[in-house]
Amino acid sequence: MVDPQVAQEIEETLLADRLKYTRAQVEELAGMPPEKARRIWQTLGFPAPDEDEVAFTESDVRALVEIERLVADGLVDSDGMLQLVRAVGQTMGRLASWVVDVWLPSAAAALPEDVELSPETVSAVLGLTEELRPRFEWLLLHGWRRQLAAAGLRVTAASGDASGDPAMGVARLAVGFADIVSFTSLSRRMEGSALAEFVERFEAVTAETVADLGGRIVKTLGDEAFFVAPDPRAVAEIGISLAERHNTDPNFPIVRVGLAYGEVVLRLGDVFGTPVNLAARLTAAAHRGTILIDSALAAELPPTYETTPLRPRHLQGLGRTRPHRLRPHP
Repeated sequence: MVDPQVAQEIEETLLADRLKYTRAQVEELAGMPPEKARRIWQTLGFPAPDEDEVAFTESDVRALVEIERLVADGLVDSDGMLQLVRAVGQTMGRLASWVVDVWLPSAAAALPEDVELSPETVSAVLGLTEELRPRFEWLLLHGWRRQLAAAGLRVTAASGDASGDPAMGVARLAVGFADIVSFTSLSRRMEGSALAEFVERFEAVTAETVADLGGRIVKTLGDEAFFVAPDPRAVAEIGISLAERHNTDPNFPIVRVGLAYGEVVLRLGDVFGTPVNLAARLTAAAHRGTILIDSALAAELPPTYETTPLRPRHLQGLGRTRPHRLRPHP
């Protein structure tokens, strides 16, 4: 159990602000009904503290005020604001955990060996945090602006495509999954740190490959990566590169790949639709180190790509589908 005084010091240092308001006080200062404020805290991923618990800062008041202003000015409606709040909570929660996982070993290395947790130790670690936080906050804002610019360009490009309507969250995209073969048995043979390093390398190399070849990572799920690209050839190149990677890089896992093309729904950074389901089923049906694609993607690829039609397969929820095998370039 962490000493309450130490816990408060940690929280105030990381928040860069002093805890001085109860939930009731924050709601009153922001002019927000308690039910609405409680829903926002929960949507962010936090339980609402008791009304008399001092757990909030001046920045929390400003956050609620800005949320009210955005809705009042008509920049976003109430439902849209909750969706954005949820996106912030989920994205920042994962990012915070990621940063701590990367930063903590460095902070521990800077401390004397065999040191025990104490207020002095915590203060030393927090001192290091004071150096990290402002630099990372700048990097975070810059990264967000870069990603926003890239998203804006994707929407602009898609707007010129008569087959989709990005304003309605609909577009034609090539989608794909890369899945580590026999991940369950591999994970049972690895220690925790080795498994974490193994998964981290898979995610890092996959992300670099997808970006270099003109695609975008939608999400990773430990042993699987989901990626998209507007150009079917880009997704084909990504699939080929990932499927072949183990041949030249034994530290990269053997993967199987499924690709598809068609109209998808874009929603809060995620991608849904029949092509996504089809690509996932094709991945599950593919053999180790191979690539299965749907007939729609095969029709979009030029003759320089070698595709072989296979017997129709019954894929759960998708009926009889005729997949094609995509072979690497000779």
